[in-house]
Amino acid sequence: MASSGEDTSNEGDAPPAAATMAVGAHLLGFSDEILLHILSHVPSTDLVLNVRRTCRKLAVLCLDKSLTHTVLLQKDYEASEDKVKQVVKEIGREIQQLNMAGCYWLSGATIEHVARCRGLVKVNLSGCHLTSVRLSKMLSALQHLRSLAIDVSPGFDAGQLSGECKATLSRVRELKQTLYTPSYGVVPCCTSLEKLLLYFEILDRTREGAVLSGQLMVGQSNVPHYQNLRVFYARLAPGYINQEVVRLYLAVLSDRTPENLHAFLISVPGSFAESGATKNLLDSMARNVALDALQLPKSWLNGSSLLQHMKFNNPFYFSFSRCALSGGHLIQRVINGGRDLRSLASLNLSGCVHCLSPDSLLRKAEDDIDSGILETLVASCHNLQHLNLSAAHHHSADGPGRHLCQLLARLRRLRSLSLPVCSVAEAAPRADRAPAQPAPHAVPRGFGKKVRIGVPSYSGPLPGQAAPQPSSVFWALLKNVPFLERLELIGSSFSSAMPRNEPAIRNSLPPCSRAQSVGDSEVAAVGQLAFLRHLTLAQLPGILTGSGLVSIGLQCQQLQSLSLANLGLMGKVVYTSALSDMLKHCKRLKDLRLEQPYFSANAQFFQALSQCSALQRLCLVSRSGTLQPEAVLAFMARCLHVVVCHMFTGESLATCKSLQQSLLRRRRPYLVWPLCCSGAPCSSLSCARHTHGSLLTNCPTPWTVSSPRAGLWATLFPT
Repeated sequence: MASSGEDTSNEGDAPPAAATMAVGAHLLGFSDEILLHILSHVPSTDLVLNVRRTCRKLAVLCLDKSLTHTVLLQKDYEASEDKVKQVVKEIGREIQQLNMAGCYWLSGATIEHVARCRGLVKVNLSGCHLTSVRLSKMLSALQHLRSLAIDVSPGFDAGQLSGECKATLSRVRELKQTLYTPSYGVVPCCTSLEKLLLYFEILDRTREGAVLSGQLMVGQSNVPHYQNLRVFYARLAPGYINQEVVRLYLAVLSDRTPENLHAFLISVPGSFAESGATKNLLDSMARNVALDALQLPKSWLNGSSLLQHMKFNNPFYFSFSRCALSGGHLIQRVINGGRDLRSLASLNLSGCVHCLSPDSLLRKAEDDIDSGILETLVASCHNLQHLNLSAAHHHSADGPGRHLCQLLARLRRLRSLSLPVCSVAEAAPRADRAPAQPAPHAVPRGFGKKVRIGVPSYSGPLPGQAAPQPSSVFWALLKNVPFLERLELIGSSFSSAMPRNEPAIRNSLPPCSRAQSVGDSEVAAVGQLAFLRHLTLAQLPGILTGSGLVSIGLQCQQLQSLSLANLGLMGKVVYTSALSDMLKHCKRLKDLRLEQPYFSANAQFFQALSQCSALQRLCLVSRSGTLQPEAVLAFMARCLHVVVCHMFTGESLATCKSLQQSLLRRRRPYLVWPLCCSGAPCSSLSCARHTHGSLLTNCPTPWTVSSPRAGLWATLFPT
């Protein structure tokens, strides 16, 4: 890097000392503040074990408290057992916050070294191998601990916790606990809790097929009252046993509701019937507390007057997903007749089909929304950062300034937005809208082969040529929210073939008729979002060539996760070439989920995907699809950062097993491939990269980039 104003042609005449200084100005010439900011993006293992040994200056900076205060090992898949032990040995006394979430490849003996970090205030051990005895030994040494995240697996016994461990837990204020077995875990010992996050992942049956019971032992039910609890959050996976166990936790809260409670959130897939204890809890909350955040199961809100009696104090998060909430109730009970809710940052109305209509009894799916209700909502909550209106038909009426996109364009602080596809369609054909532009250059496929008239074909844009800007309301909306980081455009009738927390639905509903007019030009409009990190496009039947995807790849250079599902007509994949061209430009893409029937995962696709050098996760769900094993092997050999690879296609079981064996034979120096094959009706391949060498016996639910029914509550409490 030559400094400005210097003549680079005379560099050869410079003395050696001057040349050395010029080279040093590349990095070490920066101030310590700039260098510390640069070093903060380097993985902790590399920082301590490699960068620190390069020179004296970096040796001092790498041990700065601002860098050793927090150590993040989450998703640091190069952090081997020896590296983690060495890091703890060298800077263990300086570490106050340690995140080892998902470090499944580390053995229990390595996790035990955390006990050497005696100054720890916050530690996340979710997904790590941890027994009751090992947890007791670790926590006994961490007297300053105030925040803890762990898993409670089968075999956990709270009776094995020592007195020193229980003393540490009594001082913990924040607890995140993932339950894989019916248990209270360490909750009874945490008497000073202010924030309790519970994730219920209990299966109804054991691996041997035995039915589990959600009834806990009598001795475990001695849970104290939580006078200091401020945040209660519970997320349930499907299954009756999860609901049975969470009721036991709620029963404790119903006896005496904490006076300082300000956030109460329960996320439940499907229905969750109320009990006597939950009714008492809600009645007590309505009388005694003023909430800032609220999320309840839909069955608890439908047909009840709870919202009318609930008190809110500067609310920042509301979720009414799947509730039968009409627009009138939304304005009167939530917004309180249009009062100023400038504190509200997140609003989830996913699946609320009547929330933008005054009367929920007479409204039909094809009816237009009441723009007055939406205008009142936008005016009252003008500081919204996260908004979810997906899984519902929201059709705009004719008239200037009445379209949903035009009203949402006033929310300039939006960071994440989820909309149904039909909501961005024009209310009626516009005379001033530019006609669809033909392909810039059509290259015949094959020597002398003519292109058939009327058959859409994709050809990439010419270098330096910008796509025309269509004068659509959706384009104008995205132009007014330039700092959007997450966008979900999902068909109102879409249901995933392999959802995360919902039962699979074989017979999906047809897309909305208005969604037919949303096509490549609207997808190209997404390219305006320079700060976009997460994108989901699902059930867009109007896609003809997928040319808009190329615009996104070229302009959205911050894109990290991409989820595409059911684009174009269901019987044919029309965007393969465009997707390949897009992937060549996605240098920061980490997560890719592709759900498309009849998709051909051939050499062209994997060759393009190989250029995504940062890719870590791949999920391919394709009914009647195909894959080329040789292309998969070549892809995995090039992309060394891939951690999860799920492929569910129509290939034979023999092909899947042969591919698995080939991957096993090509193991990397410090990594092995524990493989599993799911019991799904269609043949499938599922591979994950581990280092502890144990084989998986149950194929996990396919990882997903985004779920249309999950809402945007994850922005508050990410997993």
